Amino acid sequence: MHYRVEPPDQNFTSKPAASECWGIDSRSFRWAQTMRLAVEEINKSPNLLPNHTLGYKIYDSCATHVAAQRAVLGILNGPAEAHSSVCPGASPVLAVVGDSGSSQSIVVSRTLQPFRIPMMSYFSTCACLSNRKAFPTFFRVIPNDDFQVKAIAHLLRRFGWTWIGVVTEDDEYGRSAVQGLLKEIKNTGVCLAYQRMIPKVYSREKILEILDVMKRSTARVVISFAAEGELYPFLREYMDQKITGIQWIASEAWVTASVFTGSEFYPFLGGTIGFAVRQGQIPGLRNYLMSVDPLRYPNNPLVHELWGALYGCSLYTSNNTAQASSQLPPCSGHEPLQEKHSAYMNTSSPRVAYNVYKAVYAIAHALHNLVSCEPGEGPFQNSTCADATNIHPWELQQYLQDVSFTISGEEVDFDENGDSIPSYDLINWQRGAAGKIEFVNVGLYDGAKEAGKELFIQEDAIIWAGHQREVLVSVCSDSCAPGSRKAVRRGEPLCCFDCVPCDDGKISKERDSIDCSPCPEDYWSNVARTECIPKAVEYLTYDAMGLTVIAVVGACLTIAVLAVFLYHRNTPIVRVNNSELSFFTLLSLTLCFLCALVFIGEPTPWSCMLRHTAFSITFSLCISCILGKTLVVLAAFTAIRPGNNIMRWLGPKQQRVIISACTFVQVIICAVWLITAPPFPYKNTQYQRSKIILECSVGSDQAFWWVLGYIGLLAALCFILAFLARKLPGNFNEAKYITFSMLIFCAVWLAFIPAYVSSPGKFTVAVEIFAILASSFGLLLCLFAPKCYIILLKPQKNTKQHLMGRK
Repeated sequence: MHYRVEPPDQNFTSKPAASECWGIDSRSFRWAQTMRLAVEEINKSPNLLPNHTLGYKIYDSCATHVAAQRAVLGILNGPAEAHSSVCPGASPVLAVVGDSGSSQSIVVSRTLQPFRIPMMSYFSTCACLSNRKAFPTFFRVIPNDDFQVKAIAHLLRRFGWTWIGVVTEDDEYGRSAVQGLLKEIKNTGVCLAYQRMIPKVYSREKILEILDVMKRSTARVVISFAAEGELYPFLREYMDQKITGIQWIASEAWVTASVFTGSEFYPFLGGTIGFAVRQGQIPGLRNYLMSVDPLRYPNNPLVHELWGALYGCSLYTSNNTAQASSQLPPCSGHEPLQEKHSAYMNTSSPRVAYNVYKAVYAIAHALHNLVSCEPGEGPFQNSTCADATNIHPWELQQYLQDVSFTISGEEVDFDENGDSIPSYDLINWQRGAAGKIEFVNVGLYDGAKEAGKELFIQEDAIIWAGHQREVLVSVCSDSCAPGSRKAVRRGEPLCCFDCVPCDDGKISKERDSIDCSPCPEDYWSNVARTECIPKAVEYLTYDAMGLTVIAVVGACLTIAVLAVFLYHRNTPIVRVNNSELSFFTLLSLTLCFLCALVFIGEPTPWSCMLRHTAFSITFSLCISCILGKTLVVLAAFTAIRPGNNIMRWLGPKQQRVIISACTFVQVIICAVWLITAPPFPYKNTQYQRSKIILECSVGSDQAFWWVLGYIGLLAALCFILAFLARKLPGNFNEAKYITFSMLIFCAVWLAFIPAYVSSPGKFTVAVEIFAILASSFGLLLCLFAPKCYIILLKPQKNTKQHLMGRK
């Protein structure tokens, strides 16, 4: 009936006085009247407990477990609790309705437990009370906090509130609710910025400490599990500190508390949202409440306190000197109850009062079933019934466990833990008439529905903190956009993180991704790192105009030289050293220039095999022809010695055989290469991960180096023979030019080896083409430029006498 207990002065010098309750709770007084109404209805009912009358006595627990303990001892001692004691046999009381607070209910239930007296609470929600081993006689018509914290967790996820503060009362109710909330928000991305407890004994210093934490915190959403008695002085100090911008989430203990409906609360608590017990209908409650006045109950001090609280006056009677000496203005007791007395007269949507109503009817229905039991159909041993003239509390408990009835269209029953069906209304605090706070129903939570459909909210109807229509944001860190991931800050909760862009080749498509997903092998991330796109395929194309033009120019130049030689084929400088070898050499050089074009373009299985075999065979043919020319030069000058007939073994036929044999060896090597491990197209993703370098893999490294090694062997042999013949007589000793051409050829290909190995991607192909073109131009210019010079510019030197060095 009261908010608080005024503790006595404990100075340890005198016997302390008894504790006094203060601050009458008009709301709780309404609940008590609802119980009286229900009992009177049942006693008048011809269908429920006919020929039986229910009696009751109301005790004030003063919202504290100490007063509750004192009250329950009074219950156990019977009507004359001051002088009697608990006697054997039936208990003087069969059931207890209460308490409103979980802490008080825990004390009361534990005290009643040895006597097996059932207790029916209408407002105690602590999940701990569902423990049947600890509280075997406890029942309630309100859902426990496990369902409330589930509903709150749904609410947090619905509006994206991931950074929250929690303020609770310092008792089992507050601690149990926080534990349940932490369990529900685990692994949901919601974190606790702070958790503070309101002291049971008022301490302004401790309250200011809590408010300082709230002001400094970046959490803009605060959940409070506390009864209005503990919360009222805290919120008063909150208002005095002018703290705004907090979105409060209220527990069912205070979300419909009329004490906070004054207009002075709205600027600070307007927009509060929370889950309340479902409302119901109580016929005749309004008229019953209006029938209470001091004139009808002149000796009831609670009625006098209520009148003083409602009208701010003191009832004056000739027999009450304390009231006569009051400083408050007097009142007559004839004052009419009005709508402005909402804490007491709020009957439009009864919630807790409706629970009280249901609790009384649940006990009445259980008693009705007990006294109506037919012999042989009872719930006890051998299907016996209880003795209706000597009912024990534990017998009533059995019937309460199984009771089921309908009231105001709602079915009421209890599960194995004594809990009722979980269901809540979602309440929003909005500005009403005269600036006062009104409790507006904006949603529903039904725990009986399937997962994901329990919560229904009319978001358009909600007014948020600060009288805003937009949902307030409460996060420790801003959401990470797609293309980035969350990186948790060391030593901070998981909700506090930095947004780190995804690495190259990884993406995230959703907000607040914990990790970035790698793209498939042939895909790469776009610039925003939000999707995988096909990698750019890169290879040496014909757009590489420089190499293409040089190859074509080289081939054309070689063909031009061949045309000059064909045109002047009968002149001495062409015929010297077998003109047929010169023609073969020019044809092979043309093929060498043209085979460079095969290396350009998209690699295919056929082009990969063709480019390496064409390169190796054409160069082998070219070097074989030059080797033949070198042998001819060396033999020609050696044959002039008496008795030397070496030219007999180096005639045109023998030269063709040498060229064919040397080339055929390379053909055999290439054939083995193509059969065992042919070159093939290869997607190189290692050099540049964002691109696919399409290149030709040689298939077998050994075969590739065998091919180059054989060409190098022919070139080295040719170089040695030409070097030996470089000082032989004659104005046109071709061995000098062959020596120089082989020197260039070998230098180019020796430089090619490290360049080829170290060059990345398509540049490997470019290096190979460059080596082909450079060596081909070296051979063309060194071997044929001097002859073309004489043919075209110095025709007078194109005579046999001049070539032989004769004057």
